[in-house]
Amino acid sequence: MNNQNERLLVFAGSYAESTDNGLYVYSLDEATGELTQTDAFMGLKNPTFVNVDATAGRLYAIGEAAYSDGTKIGEASSFAIDPAKGSLHLLNRLNTVGAPTCHIQRSADSKYLSVTSYHGGMVGLFAIREDGQIGESLDVQQHEGHSVHPNQDRPHPHSSFYDPTGKYLLVQDLGLDRIYTYALNEEEGKLERVAEQVTAPGAGPRHLVFHPNGKYAFVINELNSTVTAYQYDGSNGTLSEIHSISTLPADYDGENGCAEITISKDGRFVYGSNRGHDSIVQYEVNQATGELTLVQHVSTEGGHPRHFSLTPNGNYVLAANRDGNNIVTFAVDAESGKLTYTGKSIEVSKPVCVWSVYM
Repeated sequence: MNNQNERLLVFAGSYAESTDNGLYVYSLDEATGELTQTDAFMGLKNPTFVNVDATAGRLYAIGEAAYSDGTKIGEASSFAIDPAKGSLHLLNRLNTVGAPTCHIQRSADSKYLSVTSYHGGMVGLFAIREDGQIGESLDVQQHEGHSVHPNQDRPHPHSSFYDPTGKYLLVQDLGLDRIYTYALNEEEGKLERVAEQVTAPGAGPRHLVFHPNGKYAFVINELNSTVTAYQYDGSNGTLSEIHSISTLPADYDGENGCAEITISKDGRFVYGSNRGHDSIVQYEVNQATGELTLVQHVSTEGGHPRHFSLTPNGNYVLAANRDGNNIVTFAVDAESGKLTYTGKSIEVSKPVCVWSVYM
């Protein structure tokens, strides 16, 4: 892909009051790894997670609203992106589900948005209008149950991801130790549960990433600090466990909770974040079996790396350290996949997610 005439824009969401900036836009200098802020948006409470549609020039963000009696609910907003200015323009915002949300995801065909509520134990499906605005609520699926860890007294879905076929939505429920597969019934605009994968008791599945070949999926488990590799059958949306591997060094015995997981564009390396050890762990993927082998741990140069992502060309990793109040740039070695701190870090209040796109 030739990106010579495009700039690399970076979008970040954060914990913030509506009276403070919560969404940020940066340009990334690919020669140095330095971030320069181009815009910030004020007016949303806790716009912690965003999704960027580079093709349509749209950004979708969650937020937090409340009923008149003070009950907290979910909210979502759509923005038009001005690539030349590196700025955001609000298109619309609306209430989503009956509890605060923690994750937002868009289908590959940009027809649907799904929002996930950790505190409410539910996932909601919304239409995306042709103009990119968020449309009507199509469905809400409420989870029920609990598991064995003190943090698992109720359902806590943390993310939803559309599979490579576009037919299924996989929801990771940290509170139930379950990964639910929902079929997208496009005729009725509904989610239909068709499969579930049970994890190890107390694992707490949080986020998922698919291998580029569509045959493997990797899930990071927040509570027991592991990554589980699965075979994925796109014909019916089912997972089959291959193995699990620790995210931590063998000699580390401190507290930890995992957060984000991603994979290199070529499918050779998987990366996950540790909050407590405050590191990114790197694994090599066995392409024949899907098994993972530890490569390295690298400090995130800040506390509580809630999220991180690879740039589109894979040359850099950007890490959002919530408690470090910074976004840090790491260079990626093209051959080994190893990360090296560039010395470039930008201060931002309580960042929770960070994505980069060419525009």
